[in-house]
Amino acid sequence: MALWIAGIGAPCPIFPVLNRPGRAATHEAGASSVASPRYPQPVENGFPMSARLRAGGRIAGVESDPELVRHPLPWFMPDVVHMTRLHLHLLSDSTGETLEMIAKAALAQFDHAEVIRHFWPMVRSQHHLDRIVGELASSPGLVLHTVVNDDIRTRLEDRCRVLGLPHVPVLDAVTAALEDRLGEQPKGRPGRQHAMDDAYFERVDAIQFTIAHDDGVGAEDWEEADIVLAGVSRTSKTPTSIYLANRGYKVANIPLVVESPPPASLFELRRPLVVGLTTAPKRLIEIRRNRLLALNQATDTAYVDEEKVSRELAFARRIFADRGWPVIDVTRRSIEETAAAIMRLLGEREEQPEALVAGLKPI
Repeated sequence: MALWIAGIGAPCPIFPVLNRPGRAATHEAGASSVASPRYPQPVENGFPMSARLRAGGRIAGVESDPELVRHPLPWFMPDVVHMTRLHLHLLSDSTGETLEMIAKAALAQFDHAEVIRHFWPMVRSQHHLDRIVGELASSPGLVLHTVVNDDIRTRLEDRCRVLGLPHVPVLDAVTAALEDRLGEQPKGRPGRQHAMDDAYFERVDAIQFTIAHDDGVGAEDWEEADIVLAGVSRTSKTPTSIYLANRGYKVANIPLVVESPPPASLFELRRPLVVGLTTAPKRLIEIRRNRLLALNQATDTAYVDEEKVSRELAFARRIFADRGWPVIDVTRRSIEETAAAIMRLLGEREEQPEALVAGLKPI
């Protein structure tokens, strides 16, 4: 056994990498094959050569095909994951919110990357840009930007070329496509999506309304809401409401409690879209227990009792079914996904009011 383990760090005497008689292995100039402590045989681009050759392929630097390969690693030694470190510079002449969301969405596609983000918002002068260039030089990496001012953008791209840094104007393709279809030149003014226009003040009003109508408060004003969310405690009603408010929707929410039936005004609403939120009992108990722990409270209460929780959820589902409200199961949904489903329901109702027949089956 000791000899076998020792063979992990050195060429194994039992399963050597052999060449056919009369032929020797050589390395071509510039080949990327090197030895590593984990893989004593040559490794090409991070992969053991024996593994590549087993698949029937040829590797640069090896003249012959091996007849035998090195022994595989034991089951208790997983493959090494090579983490790639990247300095990602996000540079914007506005708040950088758009750029940050794009970068986040793209990075979600990569599992094994260590990314160090450098965030540079509100870059609107060449003097400000020159201060940032020093940071780009000290932490070279990839530069993503949404700079629309021609002078600052040209200066940024020139500095990136001098430093040898790749730079990507992430909105160029979309802007060019819109320009082509609309037949209009873009204005090139930063932060226009954040202008304090009517839409901006409507969003502020929506946020104020939503905060004032959280957790069942202000039932007399619910008819003014765009959306009303109903569900038992800890089904993400408040965070979902706040997210929707930031999108410009006036939202009220009400907790459904077995011992305290909701006000009759909830069942008389005409204007708002009323949506029921539900979740799996075990998941709800887990969330509630974590909440109690965060508040340093005992976790042996009826609030996390499995039978009581199941009864609460059944009570809420009966209300949803009786009123014909659409239902969204938030068990495996993020706040953003739940909000997206609600906005889709609202859009469907506006397009075809009769098509929104309540689903007894949660979405």
